[in-house]
Amino acid sequence: MKLLENKVCIITGAARGIGEGIALKFAEQGAHVAFTYVSEGSAERAAALEEKLKGFGVKAKAYRSNAANFNECETLVNDVVKEFGGVDVCVNNAGISKDNLLLRMSPEQWDEIMEVNLKSIFNMTKQVIRPMMKAKSGSIINMSSIIGLMGNAGQSSYAASKAGIIGFSKSVAKELGSRNIRCNVIAPGFVETDMTSYLKDGEQADKYKAGIPLGRFGTAEDIANVTLFLASNMSAYVTGQVISTDGGLYM
Repeated sequence: MKLLENKVCIITGAARGIGEGIALKFAEQGAHVAFTYVSEGSAERAAALEEKLKGFGVKAKAYRSNAANFNECETLVNDVVKEFGGVDVCVNNAGISKDNLLLRMSPEQWDEIMEVNLKSIFNMTKQVIRPMMKAKSGSIINMSSIIGLMGNAGQSSYAASKAGIIGFSKSVAKELGSRNIRCNVIAPGFVETDMTSYLKDGEQADKYKAGIPLGRFGTAEDIANVTLFLASNMSAYVTGQVISTDGGLYM
């Protein structure tokens, strides 16, 4: 039997990168997948992914929805429950990075990062816990970053948003544990995606890799494998935890 057979999973920000990798891994393991994308420019890619997911013999649907908007999240989850029959797993993956030194950062830049990276976690979690509480079961997986654990120059807003996810998730785990709803965090290190394409080659890439005990950047599949563990019953006694998936960079 597959690890997520007939589980209904929502994944935000899954048209590319880590989110896409998670969606493919989940479908491969028998999950029905509802995933989101936010821009019109991603519509074609999202449609292609939807078809690819259906190729695993599962139900899949792409939704254009902004996780930073509370009302859109409410509509999304209501639509998924109506279409799929419930929500077993929610992966809050949507996020952005806009680096800037604090001295040069505008209030608007700070607010945008908080809206997309942190408020989105509240928005989606608030909505999915209702069907999960009704089912007395669920797994919420929030995507943070090792930057939220260790900080980084030029990323104070990003680090603050990702650190906030950790505190939020630990609190949710304590609130909902009695309802058999788990909430955990993944803190990826440097992962090869569109967001980090500037680190792929050259001296800067070599410098970063030299600080990683495993000697390489991560892949979307590396993160997807850990997400699969937290989504499945293999982690039935795991909640409120932060799993750093970074090749040993942060210890």
